[in-house]
Amino acid sequence: MTDFSYLFEPYDNLVSKADQAFLRMAGEFEECISCKPHCADCCHAVFGLFLVEAVFLKHDFDQLPEQERAPALKRCARADEGLLKLERTLAEFRDDPQMRAYSLARARIRCPLLDDNDECVLYPYRPITCRVYGIPTMIRGALRVCGKSGFRKDQTYPAFNLDGIHRELYQLSSELVDKKEAKGIERASLLLSVSKVIKTPVEQLISGELGGPGSEA
Repeated sequence: MTDFSYLFEPYDNLVSKADQAFLRMAGEFEECISCKPHCADCCHAVFGLFLVEAVFLKHDFDQLPEQERAPALKRCARADEGLLKLERTLAEFRDDPQMRAYSLARARIRCPLLDDNDECVLYPYRPITCRVYGIPTMIRGALRVCGKSGFRKDQTYPAFNLDGIHRELYQLSSELVDKKEAKGIERASLLLSVSKVIKTPVEQLISGELGGPGSEA
């Protein structure tokens, strides 16, 4: 069994950065933040997990009681159907980056970790993207805001640098793969769907023994 405990502290530091950024924005722009219990808009957005996030999410998911894990695993089927449909759409726009980005941004696929009460069964251990969804973020150099919030794209805010966090997640992910392998660094940059992650043993996530929809975002 691979020991990745040495990544606990650096990964937790990134999580803390995200949480602290959200709290600062909540203090300065309380009227703009609409996050509240059972608001599940972000739980339908499509995004991928870096390997280090995937390993931690799977580890924490496996600690849940069976009565919470079993329904989540069943919900993966519906999420995978949505991801497969999205992959086909993206393939149609292979030569049109703008339409690919538009299709990805517009896609709505329910996260399998979202239960019937619109509550995340793994909320305390949710990915960093989920933690900062309700505040302005910088992604690929562009300002992103939640459509349900009071933030506007034509205004200036102290946006959270998600690009920088992604670079750090990539670096941590690269420590989990064998750099001697030709595909090692490629796996470090691969983005995995939540449904793929919670269905796959940690060892397979690290070794790259994946397949099917949701293997990359």
